[in-house]
Amino acid sequence: QVRLDESGGGLVQAGGSLRLSCAASGLTLTNYAMGWFRQTPGKEREFVAAISWTGGTQYAGSVKGRFTISRDNAKNTVYLQLNSLKPEDTAIYYCAAPPAGCRKEYCPPNYPDRREWDYWGQGTQVTVSS
Repeated sequence: QVRLDESGGGLVQAGGSLRLSCAASGLTLTNYAMGWFRQTPGKEREFVAAISWTGGTQYAGSVKGRFTISRDNAKNTVYLQLNSLKPEDTAIYYCAAPPAGCRKEYCPPNYPDRREWDYWGQGTQVTVSS
């Protein structure tokens, strides 16, 4: 059974930094792309970043240049470094893994589409004060 456990959220002032972690079990990250999404009350879950199994990355325009996604396959963990945080970054951040059959490059084919990700963590709250 796949399980994703996020940690590292918290309260930070605007301009500050946080590092989120997503520890996976029941899934060997080496062969999978991984993603981060975020959600605020009343809004749909939105794409933040993804990293392919070869290390290629993709970011939402609103976070590009401020956030960095990385992976440590030895620890079976994915990270999201959040720098230069803004109040509008306040949200619950979720880690996502694709379907079990997605053990190949360019899978899922459309990272920003949350319907293409099968497994989700419980989320970690990030709050940025102004």
